[in-house]
Amino acid sequence: MGDVVGVDGEGSPAHAPEPRHEPAEPAPLGVVRTPTGHAAVDALLERLADADHLPADGHLEVYEDVHRGLRDELTSLDAAARPGPTPTHDHRS
Repeated sequence: MGDVVGVDGEGSPAHAPEPRHEPAEPAPLGVVRTPTGHAAVDALLERLADADHLPADGHLEVYEDVHRGLRDELTSLDAAARPGPTPTHDHRS
């Protein structure tokens, strides 16, 4: 009998090496960021582009940074919209 294909010299099935799966390089997602006209918000939206050049495990830091900045911007808008103390007028002459 000849050698059986797929069996190594010791009678065990031969194992083909498993293909190696390397992670893909970071690539831009192609998400369009439309300017809002509010400089601070636009800067934060542009910060999202930093994630395009990072591996997936680096995205969280960028997203948390942008979320924190947007939350701060909204908080500052709320604070600016709150009416201050109403001035009292003395109508005596």
